[in-house]
Amino acid sequence: MSRSVACIDYRDGKILIAKRIVRGDMGGRWEFPGGKIEEGEDYSTAIKREMQEEFGCDCEVFEQLAQGTFIHSGKECSVFAFRVKLGIDGIKEPFTLTEHTQTDWVEPEKISQLNFVDSDINIFDQIKKSLGIN
Repeated sequence: MSRSVACIDYRDGKILIAKRIVRGDMGGRWEFPGGKIEEGEDYSTAIKREMQEEFGCDCEVFEQLAQGTFIHSGKECSVFAFRVKLGIDGIKEPFTLTEHTQTDWVEPEKISQLNFVDSDINIFDQIKKSLGIN
């Protein structure tokens, strides 16, 4: 089973989201930053590697907020969401994006209005509950 991580950076009432490069079946859609867990990696190692590769920054990893399963290309996959704090905010110091065309800090209620990837939207209620968001 494929495993991936979703990184939830929640500051000042807003969550960091990223828009995927237009390619593949999820291209052009919004998501929580993250990616696949490679063989032999624990969650924290995968998160730190993904943020360095895709955003060009370090991050702190905190508690797990949610988890879910989904089917992608006929295979069962799992996603684990963790609260993180990226070393930069992408505004004062821009991210170095490699897999996304843009990022944004949005209020949680805006997420349902965006073209979000299914795997992330399916665990969003759990994320909001863990963060104490109504």
